Amino acid sequence: MRVVLSSYGSRGDVEPLAALAVELRKLGAEVRVCAPEDEEFADRLAGVGVEMVPVRLSVRALVATAKPGSPEAMTERVTALAAAQYEAVAEAAEGADVVVATGLFPAVTGSRTAAEQLGLRYAYVTFFSGMLPSPHHPPYPLPGRPLPEGVTDNRILWDLDVENGNAVYGPGLAALRTRLGLPPVADVRPYAITARPLLAADTVLGPWQRPADLDVLPTDAWIVPDERPLPAALEEFLRAGEPPVYVGFGSMSMNGSGDTAQVAIEAVRAQGRRVLVSRGWADLGLIDGRDDCMAVGEANHQLLFRRVAAVVHHGGAGTTTTAARAGAPQVVVPQLVDQPYWAGRVAALGIGAAHDGPVPTYESLSAALATALAPETRARAQEVAATIRTDGAERTAKLLMEGFGEPA
Repeated sequence: MRVVLSSYGSRGDVEPLAALAVELRKLGAEVRVCAPEDEEFADRLAGVGVEMVPVRLSVRALVATAKPGSPEAMTERVTALAAAQYEAVAEAAEGADVVVATGLFPAVTGSRTAAEQLGLRYAYVTFFSGMLPSPHHPPYPLPGRPLPEGVTDNRILWDLDVENGNAVYGPGLAALRTRLGLPPVADVRPYAITARPLLAADTVLGPWQRPADLDVLPTDAWIVPDERPLPAALEEFLRAGEPPVYVGFGSMSMNGSGDTAQVAIEAVRAQGRRVLVSRGWADLGLIDGRDDCMAVGEANHQLLFRRVAAVVHHGGAGTTTTAARAGAPQVVVPQLVDQPYWAGRVAALGIGAAHDGPVPTYESLSAALATALAPETRARAQEVAATIRTDGAERTAKLLMEGFGEPA
């Protein structure tokens, strides 16, 4: 059996596919992963022995240059992204049986189009429930399409989301399909996510509430064991004193990143803690030469988070799950899309604090850190850690091998 796993987005959109690919290969499947051409994705997939077919559109370059624009500019971006993903999937899918897609929505539509044209089974996966229609939560606003004020009925909002999705993504998808000689799609969202999507989120951290409009299949999170040792300099820093507070915001640009680093370091120091700053896409750095603070690049979070006092982060699904699994208290400073959801879940479970808004100040971050560093928060984080399942990718691989997916 041959499987194509397709994603376009940040590390958190690609890492779970590495986990699924590893489990599929254990069952004898041939697997290719379509992911952005950025070097970090190629390195990570190569590290677990998975073949990557690059999507010829750098996600870091896209994030750096994307700005709000006209509807015409949005259509151009959607068309380019859908076409790039389509081309990668079409290349990877020779002789394949099924395509599994996730990531930015235009890329998902490109993946579904390739599967349709090639006559392959298709499955959609998301890593948080807010991407899926439900009476229990509203959709998140699409670019240039804020949710109407005063409307609280989630079913009405999800019906509106279909209209908004057609307006934002429809013209770009139509342009791609016209070029391929395919008929238009009536509604983009149902086409992309199907009637039976997968939800690869931990059932304690990110549960799916029923009843709902879709036949959603929760699988628990897809986690690939990371066996990499920590860099020697980082090991030396960790052993030199009490566990530090980790501060990192992954693929978020954190506008005014210099201020973010200063605020974070000063707030952590005020709690009497050492600081470990992850550079990330915001290129955070140190603010002075004191030896209580260290800046790091890529590192094994599964190993590192077991050795820190708390994790301050943006609230991506992967980082939230990794910190929870490690039993590390969290401070989530949410920036966009799913991150406010994960911030709320961390607070609701009592395993950390949800920062109010995307821009931390010394006062606001200090208050959140006081909550996260409290003994009762660590005790609760350790309790929840024992409930996190690690077999989601294994169970999903078996489903795919048994024929899961919407037929072409």
